[in-house]
Amino acid sequence: MGVKSKAAVAIVVLLLFLGSLWLQGGLDYHWDACLKGYNQQNKPHQLHNSSGVDGAQVPQVLEGCPGQTFQVSRLVTHLHAATAYASDVLLQPYLSSWDELVRFMEALGPMVGLISKEIESKTSVIRQLALQAEKNPEAELDSDVHSVNTVSTEAGTENNVESSQHTGAYHSVRSMIWAELDQGVVNFQHHTDSGCRTLLRLHRALLWLKLFLEKLAETPVAGRLRSPSELCREAYQSTLANHHTWFVRRAAELAFIAMPERAFFFRLVCVQDQEDLSRVLNKVVQAIGEVYDRTQKALEENGMLDLP
Repeated sequence: MGVKSKAAVAIVVLLLFLGSLWLQGGLDYHWDACLKGYNQQNKPHQLHNSSGVDGAQVPQVLEGCPGQTFQVSRLVTHLHAATAYASDVLLQPYLSSWDELVRFMEALGPMVGLISKEIESKTSVIRQLALQAEKNPEAELDSDVHSVNTVSTEAGTENNVESSQHTGAYHSVRSMIWAELDQGVVNFQHHTDSGCRTLLRLHRALLWLKLFLEKLAETPVAGRLRSPSELCREAYQSTLANHHTWFVRRAAELAFIAMPERAFFFRLVCVQDQEDLSRVLNKVVQAIGEVYDRTQKALEENGMLDLP
């Protein structure tokens, strides 16, 4: 075997290992819509008229992209559904948002797509826990914990009515946290496969993707647009790299080298230029930011930002 062939094999091995370590392990489960109250529609997302960062209006409708597995309109729909009522994040649309983000990563090529496999395993853990809770209703929350879904004083009657229609330990981020604390399955000293620990790993990865898309939406600096590879590496270094070992960080660098050029992202979201890409991505970043901030607050309030 030649030197080049050996190097190629080594890179593949490193990336496979990265995929297994990216979010520190997981299980491979499958779940068919075990949570209720959220209807996934593969329709173009109706965007409200609003101004982007540069003051320009975002197009009212994000149409689907023909021939693309990843659909930015579907991602925004799921993200908005996850924040359907105040102060919480609904888990089913949250996980559906991750399904779409996995498609986004897989569209970037096999090297980057390897990372998505571990994210899929994390979403599967929460889905399996939700399925188990649904099969064992006697293990569900008591009425005090269910009340988390109706604590929205500032949200008004409409949100309270909507919240009261949704119950269950794994219905939302806050209900899951309260349920697992109540059941004693969250360990603050040792690794357990709790939904809260799994959510924290997804939460950290979401910040990485949010920052990457935010940077990808930036306007040129001194007439130069930096490469997606450079931007993704920079976003990683300021987020997930803080939680990874030296070996995983080095393997991640290899994955980012294979990142496609900027023109690929134009095609991926069906836009013609950087200006249009910025408008679309700014809307995505805004939606991700709302989900991230609510999750961050819930985890922080319960001392879960450093679960082992």
